[in-house]
Amino acid sequence: MNMKRNLLIAGTCLALAAASNVSCNMSMKSENPLLTESAAPFGAPQFDQIKDEHYLPAFEQAIAEAKAEIDAIVANQEEPTFENTIEAMEYAGQTLNRVAGIFYNLMEANTNDTLQEIAEKVSPMLTEYSMYVSLNNDLFQKVKAVYEQKDQLGLAQDQMKLLEDNYKSFVRGGANLSDEDKTLYSKWSEELSLTTLQFSKNVLAATNAYTLHITDSTDLAGLPEYVKAMGAEAAAEKGLEGWAYTLDYPSYSPFLKYSTNRELRKQIWMAYNTRAIGGEFDNTDVVKKIVDLRIKIANILGYETYADYALEERMAKDKNTVNNFIMQLLKPSLAFARKDVADVYAYAKKNGFEGSQLMPWDFNFWSERYQEAEYSLNAEELKPYFQLESCIDAVFGLANTLYGITFHELDNVPVYHEDVKVYEVKDKNGRHLSLFYADFFPRASKRGGAWMTDFRGQSIRDGVEYRPFVSIVCNFTKPTADTPSLITHDEFTTFLHEFGHALHGILAEGRYPSLTGTSVSRDFVELPSQIMENWAYEPEYLNSFAKHYQTGEPIPAELIEKIVAAKNYLAGYGQVRQLHFAYLDMAWHSRTSVPELSTIEFEQSVLAPYNVMPAAEGAAFSCSFSHIFSGGYSAGYYSYKWAEVLEADAFSLFKEKGIFNTEVSESFRKNILSAGGAQDEAVIYRNFRGHDPQPEALMKKLGLTK
Repeated sequence: MNMKRNLLIAGTCLALAAASNVSCNMSMKSENPLLTESAAPFGAPQFDQIKDEHYLPAFEQAIAEAKAEIDAIVANQEEPTFENTIEAMEYAGQTLNRVAGIFYNLMEANTNDTLQEIAEKVSPMLTEYSMYVSLNNDLFQKVKAVYEQKDQLGLAQDQMKLLEDNYKSFVRGGANLSDEDKTLYSKWSEELSLTTLQFSKNVLAATNAYTLHITDSTDLAGLPEYVKAMGAEAAAEKGLEGWAYTLDYPSYSPFLKYSTNRELRKQIWMAYNTRAIGGEFDNTDVVKKIVDLRIKIANILGYETYADYALEERMAKDKNTVNNFIMQLLKPSLAFARKDVADVYAYAKKNGFEGSQLMPWDFNFWSERYQEAEYSLNAEELKPYFQLESCIDAVFGLANTLYGITFHELDNVPVYHEDVKVYEVKDKNGRHLSLFYADFFPRASKRGGAWMTDFRGQSIRDGVEYRPFVSIVCNFTKPTADTPSLITHDEFTTFLHEFGHALHGILAEGRYPSLTGTSVSRDFVELPSQIMENWAYEPEYLNSFAKHYQTGEPIPAELIEKIVAAKNYLAGYGQVRQLHFAYLDMAWHSRTSVPELSTIEFEQSVLAPYNVMPAAEGAAFSCSFSHIFSGGYSAGYYSYKWAEVLEADAFSLFKEKGIFNTEVSESFRKNILSAGGAQDEAVIYRNFRGHDPQPEALMKKLGLTK
């Protein structure tokens, strides 16, 4: 079953105690803010009261309650109905859902050693609970009984989808297995949950373990002043003299882009691309173990490969469709990507580069200079016009223009870190829609990258609507003593991307938590995020907010022209790079056995035919590829490109009707953002666009057509 659904188990202590031998510890509940209804505004998580020591007893209590609730559904002597079985399961477990939602979000955004130790203890507990539900034959028989009479029940569309999803989840979760196979399935699932957790821990630890410490100021050559200041502050925070650069993206990326010291660029690039390879935090064998366990689980459920199992419930449906899709984009993009690299190399040779070929640690440096020469566009030239605070206002303003919603900063809602800001989101009629949490800056306790999540999804239960608590987490450049947070245009695009996910959660409408908001198939969930990126390149929008943080002068028209002109700069290279990730993901998960080659050798053999630059000896990204080995995108990384095809086609309607056209935006809100997963995603898309998208839409948008 869907874990989100599995973690929705609720009930009063009295009822639970009657259903099983569980006794509720009222004193523990009263003392543990995770086990009581929140007294914070809107029922928000009580981060000001939650302590590390609250999590483990909260999980223990919540899981016990959850099991009792399941037992109560099974023990019900009435004939199974949609209401007493399917809805009872769907609306169950609010305590466990709340505890898990808070804990795992903080594991990503504000972790520590204690939380990681708790995660190791909790992971098998949750897996065991999941098995308790998914392998419960008595419960399955009740679900099956309802499913077999589905056409006679007069169910609404969302009810039918919920019933079908539940039935499929049981089947896909091993309900039809023999008792012997159920034992194996449970064992392997528990091992998998612990192993993916170990993978994630190793990546974070390896990332935090590295520091490029510079004491000689001459080694700072080429770095902009803000990068030097950032390095000095990082060093001071670590108790070091001089300057320090880490593998956090806001530190790592500009160093690679601007440092003229090739050897230091190589050092930090190799450190990043050999994370969790060898040493104390080695993931090379962990990767293979994850792959092996996924193959075993898929096989025992009747699937040849894990990809066959994973893709069955996604838009693509099967691995052949995905592999054909990847190749449909990859093969024609290769020529453009190789030309991109050749052009950058030719420029580098003309400007002092003495190597026989560009290495990966050279490419960012020289491509940045080539872009400056070709388009007269420098990322540093743009940054003064993208002060984070102004960008926040601009993103909120765009949401208001398109959807009529407003954001109001609150100071009375607890947060888990002082950097986090909270906003109330209201609809055009004043209706409360959501709380929105924004966490923008890097820290050692936060993993790299950017993501959207929620502490509570939208649902309706017993006539009461529960609006969501939505969060985005990023790693933008922190302000320094002298300079506010100035973000790159790429970072602004990332902001819009994650905000698109947030809108998908904020504007959710429906009754069943497993069918609302972002509860859609993996290859559809990126559509709302990726379509938002388009506005980052629209002059009409940029002109509305981009002003110099010191002078207040609007961004010059020529800079906007350069942004638009450079939009598809290195589009071929970027496309191939992303397809590399998707292709490698499918290579790992389309196998019937673990490769005999080492993890590094396997990756290099898979990508070799499609490389556009030399592979660096000893480097590989599989060992830190969190998306597929610990982040839920296994056999699913292709979905980013799949969604790009969707958004290219979808945004063309905005371009045709107007980028602020309210008729189009209201249709997008109704048919995409608010629809959730109550219908097949292909139908949902057609409801908005009127036709199925084609890959050619993306190739045309990127300028990758002859």
